[in-house]
Amino acid sequence: MNRIRKGDHVVVLTGKNKGQRGDVLRVDGDRVVVSNVNIIKRHTKPNPQANQPGGIVEREASIHISNVQLFNSAANKGERVGTKTLEDGRKVRVFVSGEVVDA
Repeated sequence: MNRIRKGDHVVVLTGKNKGQRGDVLRVDGDRVVVSNVNIIKRHTKPNPQANQPGGIVEREASIHISNVQLFNSAANKGERVGTKTLEDGRKVRVFVSGEVVDA
């Protein structure tokens, strides 16, 4: 069970975007892409087959998964996440403080 998943609200811990928050758009192995965080400018060639114009495009670059933490809205800060097995056998993610992330 992954600690960080697509759609999670995370906070960036290190780097030029330290303290910024956003939603996870994509998880690629040990890297995540977070919305409106780590914006880069990419020079792209036009592609008429895909109807894509060329030029300078701004997009999100990936961040290593160890540099983000799941945001706990109750505590209003990023917190570490672990897993716990409930009585009915389901595995759920829990914050270190004990709160269940998803039910």
